[in-house]
Amino acid sequence: MKIKTKRYYLYYLAAISGFIIAILPLRLGLYLANLAGGIVFAVAGKERKEALNNLRSSFPEKSDSEIEEIAKKVFSNLCKNAVELINTYKLNRKNLDRWIKTEDLEKAERALSKGNGIIILASHFGNWELLSFCFTLRNHATSVIARRIYFDKYEHFINRVRRSKGVKVIYRDESPRKILKALKNNEVLGILADQDIDSVDGVFVDFFGKPAYTPKAPVALAFASGAPLVPAFVVREGNSRRLVIGDEINLVEKSNKEETIKFNTQRWSRIVESFIRKYPEQWVWMHRRWKTKPDGR
Repeated sequence: MKIKTKRYYLYYLAAISGFIIAILPLRLGLYLANLAGGIVFAVAGKERKEALNNLRSSFPEKSDSEIEEIAKKVFSNLCKNAVELINTYKLNRKNLDRWIKTEDLEKAERALSKGNGIIILASHFGNWELLSFCFTLRNHATSVIARRIYFDKYEHFINRVRRSKGVKVIYRDESPRKILKALKNNEVLGILADQDIDSVDGVFVDFFGKPAYTPKAPVALAFASGAPLVPAFVVREGNSRRLVIGDEINLVEKSNKEETIKFNTQRWSRIVESFIRKYPEQWVWMHRRWKTKPDGR
């Protein structure tokens, strides 16, 4: 009960802060978010400890001061994401290119021209929520696979923002037919698959030198639907953002289904890891990415 009450207090505090942020210029809001990130880093003991431990084990060559600086920027990045999400009511087709610089959009267009839809392989990197808007605001029907958030007020907020930009939400526990139908209609389908979620089918692949339990869904969906699998990231560069679309991942069939899924999951995981290594401050290091162990623990 105490936890539930605390959530409501935090929600209403965030709602009041959000109202103030929404009327400020975006640049000023991002400046305040950077300061807020330092405060959150200082007070969020459990999350700070997890982020620092994960960063140390993933970047053993970096000093403690470097690791701490990256971790602070991780929290600042999340605060900036929140500020941008609050300000998306200002985002539209006309100013999209000012909000997000675009690279290699023709890669996605070329993949869509095949007529089987396209699976955008996203990750909790940069500002991932803005990624789907890059497609809907260019008139591409877009759905995202999401997990239910069991705090209804935040659930309603995030989905209201998504739907205001034309993004459709498909929950992870809904029928797979709904997902396959979206791809059959040649839609863009966004999926976040870079976290350890023990409630979904997964395989262990190498991620930063350690076995990480990783969802099978992206590769399984690509084989089932014929939809191209394309990695994409919204990279933060100071107060600006850049959409980077990778090359289509040409799937390789191995001797059996499990080996095929594991092999191709490892390939896309390497791509995600390469971006995180380049911009370590833009990934969610407080997530327990290696909590599930190969021995079943």
